[in-house]
Amino acid sequence: MDSKIHITAAIFSFLFLLPFLRYALCDPGTVGINYGRIADNLPPPPQVVKLLQGHGFTKVKLYDTDSTVLSALSGSGISVIVALPNEQLASAAAGESFTDSWVQSNILAYHPKTQIVAIAVGNEVFVDPQNTTGFLVPAMKNVYASLVKYGVDSSIKVSSPIALSALQNSYPSSSGSFKSDLLEPVIKPMLNFLRQSGSYLMVNAYPFFAYTVNTVTISLDYALFRDNPGVTDPNNGLVYKSLFEAQLDAVFAAMNALGFNDIKVVVSETGWPSKGDENEIGASEPNAAAYNGNLVRRVLTGGGTPLRPDEPLDVYLFALFNEDQKTGPTSEKNYGLFYPNEEKVYDIPLTLSIHNESKSQVKAKPPTPSSGGDTGDFSTSTVGQTWCVANEQAGEKRLQAALDYACGEAGADCRQIQPGAACYNPNNLVAHASYAFNNFYQRNGRGSWTCDFAGAAYVVTQSPNFGGCKFPTVG
Repeated sequence: MDSKIHITAAIFSFLFLLPFLRYALCDPGTVGINYGRIADNLPPPPQVVKLLQGHGFTKVKLYDTDSTVLSALSGSGISVIVALPNEQLASAAAGESFTDSWVQSNILAYHPKTQIVAIAVGNEVFVDPQNTTGFLVPAMKNVYASLVKYGVDSSIKVSSPIALSALQNSYPSSSGSFKSDLLEPVIKPMLNFLRQSGSYLMVNAYPFFAYTVNTVTISLDYALFRDNPGVTDPNNGLVYKSLFEAQLDAVFAAMNALGFNDIKVVVSETGWPSKGDENEIGASEPNAAAYNGNLVRRVLTGGGTPLRPDEPLDVYLFALFNEDQKTGPTSEKNYGLFYPNEEKVYDIPLTLSIHNESKSQVKAKPPTPSSGGDTGDFSTSTVGQTWCVANEQAGEKRLQAALDYACGEAGADCRQIQPGAACYNPNNLVAHASYAFNNFYQRNGRGSWTCDFAGAAYVVTQSPNFGGCKFPTVG
């Protein structure tokens, strides 16, 4: 987590984190980043590696095998996915002589000092205007055969990122299915290959695309992992609290229908643009921060989707930088978490380990409000404000521990949620925890790092509604 707050580590560890140790039994997912370079103003690769390390990234995905980038990543401790581009699929499919040479030049020349863990053969090949779909599976098999030949197949996986457009049906999630014209020629052979080689399917999932063309039927809160009533799948009764998970389960359902429920899925791309054209509804910095920040928290707090609840989520955010030379709509140039000068486009937590939480979760003691009223030096204006509320998905024990900490060591003013006070009702854990978290958040300048509480809280842009309780904001 990118930290701006110092805390007393011993107090935090013993009083706050110990109650959460049971969550170690629920394996957290992982968060990586896509490092695209379609820009003329990016920092040199060695500097980029320092940026990645400084913000806690241990996984990066590339779109080629650039020698300067792979050399810079040598010895960094960062695992790397490289790519064989669509333009080389035909050559790779033609025979192992090409893939032997490609593996020698682009993999063996750097691995294992550069920790290459996978090769993405092509990217969204099914929508490639050059019609390269027929080359995909033969190319994957030849690349794998070359890895076997050089004895590195056990440490390097072979896969290929597919877009959600490969699905014929995606709603409800349980009805997910692949396009019929892709099934026999490529989907089944590819999934068979992934199973036989012990690999996984790469999927590029963008709730932004679904939301921007369906704003009437898809709520923004549902798309951004914010509190919402959820969507119930009529076929199996599963309740979805985020569009992202619904999209993934549509892929899982499509795989299950073909008998491939044993193959893991890695989200090779997902993100939200911070800027877009007038018709790109929802493209904004606050929405990008909400999507990526809430996604990171969702992934790292553990658990899977409703259809595969025990399978941790592994995602690669798109993207590291805004890329000024990308073509297409304005959004294409504005998916980055960072500007080329390495400044953040918006501030979100990027890691959620016990080590980092002990450094960045909260202050040992928040500043004292300047006035003596019950809510301190706050305003109730709703213009341009944000609030911190409880994350119901964190579970009762985690929320209770976080509430105890907020009202105790953290010093939040919790008088208004005591019996008989203005915000005691509704008398439930989520309402009380939301009030306490928000009080701490507002008193500490609304920094995103002050609204986390080990995944028990998140930021919203609409005033919370818990009975007649008024949630204060900073003036």
